[in-house]
Amino acid sequence: QVQLQESGGGLVQAGDSLRLSCAASGRTFNNNVMGWFRQTPGKEREFVVAISWTGSNTRTRYADSMKGRFTISRDNAKNTVYLQMNSLQPADTAVYYCVADWSAPFYPSRLQSDYDYWGQGTQVTVSS
Repeated sequence: QVQLQESGGGLVQAGDSLRLSCAASGRTFNNNVMGWFRQTPGKEREFVVAISWTGSNTRTRYADSMKGRFTISRDNAKNTVYLQMNSLQPADTAVYYCVADWSAPFYPSRLQSDYDYWGQGTQVTVSS
């Protein structure tokens, strides 16, 4: 059974940085897509970023509003994906969810429905 465990959330001030981690277990980490979504109360869950890896090729896809501030990376030896978030703003306050999919490893989708596995979420709060 696949499990995704997020960590690294917390309370920071505007302009600070945070790094979220997501450790996957229960399935080989190769040839999959890992990513992050986020959700604020009262709003729909939104795509943040995704990264695919097929052994020889890595692809990333960012939401336009995250480009330049957020960076996704993965350590396949540790079965872990990271989300480095810089210059955080109060609008970034949300629960951040780690996602994974093995059915289409070449394509880092931005659609929620393309991800079979979700973590429990980690809260990020940015104060002004």
